[in-house]
Amino acid sequence: MKNNMTFILLISLIILLRIGELILSKRNEKWLLQNGAIEYGQKHYPLIVALHVLFIISLIIEYSIKRTVPYNSFLLVSYISLLVFKTWVILSLGKFWNTKIYRIRNYPLIKKGLYRYFKHPNYMIVVIEIAVIPLIFHLYFTAAIFTLFNAIMLSVRIKEENKVL
Repeated sequence: MKNNMTFILLISLIILLRIGELILSKRNEKWLLQNGAIEYGQKHYPLIVALHVLFIISLIIEYSIKRTVPYNSFLLVSYISLLVFKTWVILSLGKFWNTKIYRIRNYPLIKKGLYRYFKHPNYMIVVIEIAVIPLIFHLYFTAAIFTLFNAIMLSVRIKEENKVL
């Protein structure tokens, strides 16, 4: 029962965080467009959304099939810690953080926070999230399949973003 409640709480948290990210992204999108931003990568964006929705569905289905699965406390704490880095990335980009690719011509790139050290820290965090979240509950199928799908998707996404930047 404790494991089921932990799973339900974690999935609920993940869904709420994703919804919050989409709301923030939409708010930032309005500001970006008002300031002359141009959107890029529109063709692959629906695939990113589908990937993340199917990831959550896969987590729920695989967990349901396995029934009561003990959770890994270390990985759970690791995921919660990862949220600190994700928050740092979002705060570093401020109004420029978005789930889509936008660029305001002649505006300098943000070089603070983790962006001082890495070119794409947000994607590094997403890669780790996609692997760690399922592994918290030993959901190896979801971890393997979505790590692969995410790698393919990010290869397209990062190529597009690098062209824009």
